[in-house]
Amino acid sequence: MNDEITLVASTLSVQQARNLHLAAQGLLQPARARATRKRLLAVIERMQLLQIDTIQVVARSPYLVLFSRLGSYPAQWLDEALARGKIFECWAHEACFAPIGDYALHRHGPNARENHWASKHAQRMHRDHRAGMDRVLARVREHGAVKSSDFEQPRKGGAGWWGWKDEKRWLEALFALGELMIARRENFQRVYDLTERVVERLGLQMVEPLDANEIRREHALRAVRALGIAQARWIADYFRSGRRYSDADLQSCVDTGELRRVAVKGWDVSGYVHRDYAGLLDRAQRGRLRATHTALLSPFDPVVWDRARASAMFGFDYTLECYTPAPKRRYGYFVLPILRRGRLVGRLDAKAHRVDGMFEVKKIFLEPEAKIDHALVNDMSVAIQASADWHEAPRVVVRRSDPKGLAGPLREALRAGDPGS
Repeated sequence: MNDEITLVASTLSVQQARNLHLAAQGLLQPARARATRKRLLAVIERMQLLQIDTIQVVARSPYLVLFSRLGSYPAQWLDEALARGKIFECWAHEACFAPIGDYALHRHGPNARENHWASKHAQRMHRDHRAGMDRVLARVREHGAVKSSDFEQPRKGGAGWWGWKDEKRWLEALFALGELMIARRENFQRVYDLTERVVERLGLQMVEPLDANEIRREHALRAVRALGIAQARWIADYFRSGRRYSDADLQSCVDTGELRRVAVKGWDVSGYVHRDYAGLLDRAQRGRLRATHTALLSPFDPVVWDRARASAMFGFDYTLECYTPAPKRRYGYFVLPILRRGRLVGRLDAKAHRVDGMFEVKKIFLEPEAKIDHALVNDMSVAIQASADWHEAPRVVVRRSDPKGLAGPLREALRAGDPGS
């Protein structure tokens, strides 16, 4: 790289970079105040995106991501925020909730998301099934908002997206194309309505999509801000904004002072920090950002959803195995990364048995460098018990561990209650 591009003004250790990242993500320290609806919205605004997933062996991912940052809160607050128009659904990193103030940035159109896989699927669907999609759209226009369950046609096994029935596929395609929006959810089922009706109800303006270059620049700035610190090659993944950014792509943002280029010991490329986090960067450099939070993370948490970034930032190699045939899984179906005081120290294969009030730890794994001691066991037991209580499954059962010497001390700590009391 050329010297002009690699010029840096700050140098951080890897742990200082991790702490800056976690501070930006709201995971550096435990929540200092009880959860409120306002704080829930602030968490989403800080992350920019809250990825949606439907797997529920434990709480569905968006609720768990919020719990990791807020602590205990009523899960229905997220549903209420959508129904009240404080957030909306869009295709970004994947299917996500986003702050309503970012509607113009995410509005789908020919200049916005045409290269996203969901948009490509939707465009192909529209070419192949235009008559059916037009019928569904006409029904929504005439009769109002619908759920896919309002259509009784049995699904065709193995056809289309995840074997969905035609109407579900068409509703999803119309949503991806921007014809429909998600008005609310009922039992986590999407309720689709005409975009213009939702926009009118929320008092939004039907603005034209931003220019593609404007979107790309804005995505870069917002991704760096959400991540706290980022290498150029990590940035595009956050909003799935197309080709990777290079240092040269970001030079104009450095020249305007919107981004600051920094060095991190052990990284072979520069990192970038948003100007809004100049204070955090200074504190990180001076060792004033102290990581004290321990939490169970969703596999779709922004901290780990980019596997390459998690590996480079934390030395943590993570693959979600729910799509892997059971005999080939190494860790489990839906394994939760364990964040402890600025490091990813392990992973938890768990299931919440809500009817029985039992939170089952099928197996807990430690990273090779994590040392079993009193402090580690206490931190993990508190985090597991807090999650179990929030799931309304307060009885924790620990089945197995790797290494084997962890399960016993963890069971004892859980039986003892809050070890810090």
